Amino acid sequence: MNTPALVTPPAAPRPGAPTLVAVGHGSRDPRARATLERLLDRVRELRPGLDARLAHIELNAPLLDATLAGLAAEGRDAVLVPLLFAPGYHVTHDLPAAVAATPHLRARVAEPLGAHPLLVEALADRLAQAGWTPEDGTSRGAGVVLASAGSRDPRSGAEIRRIATLLGERLGGAPVVSAYTSAAAPTVPEAVRALAARGRHRVAVASCFTAPGLFATRAAAAAPWIAADPIGAHPALARLVLHRYDRALATTTRTRELAAV
Repeated sequence: MNTPALVTPPAAPRPGAPTLVAVGHGSRDPRARATLERLLDRVRELRPGLDARLAHIELNAPLLDATLAGLAAEGRDAVLVPLLFAPGYHVTHDLPAAVAATPHLRARVAEPLGAHPLLVEALADRLAQAGWTPEDGTSRGAGVVLASAGSRDPRSGAEIRRIATLLGERLGGAPVVSAYTSAAAPTVPEAVRALAARGRHRVAVASCFTAPGLFATRAAAAAPWIAADPIGAHPALARLVLHRYDRALATTTRTRELAAV
């Protein structure tokens, strides 16, 4: 396997650093919010003193609108980090709309988690915890389905396929097929059958979900062999959240510098 990606977060936030708002989708599964709270605890451990808050698009409190209204009332700036893996309606519409609807709030929406080595590190670790071995990576009988929520936005599917490609490289060349639990094709069972048609009968399902929920449960149930847990509060995911936050800040700073020239 490749060596872990090295992205070292600064030891402390700069004075007056904007609040990091980690934005999850929301779920009726009570484990989801608890899992994301643990992820935010890891983020705070990596960046002591950073104001990091959790918000949800729907289904769970605190809702994003209420969180942003509270930050505006406190006079704080914010960077919204989507706990989502690819561009889609929530990233391109819901989050910018929430910012625009909050008077007196200066905020920026960071990129989604996306095809990054830190994400691949977390996915590979979860597979290993489920029983995937280095020998499986070079076996002619093993393969992986990378399950995610799905979106009608073609950019989302392209990004998930990039994640699948990186994961396959990380696993030593094993075929990794992207699949979806809603809104896009193929479904997880369809991807499992496609791999079986290629002689890959030991098929693992990698869970490209941040937390437990209905879609993650459905994906795991379709696994004919092993199913990885959702990424959850994996240390690499916490580092990736901070990386997206820092990139958004750096882009904002550079934009202001150019505007001042």
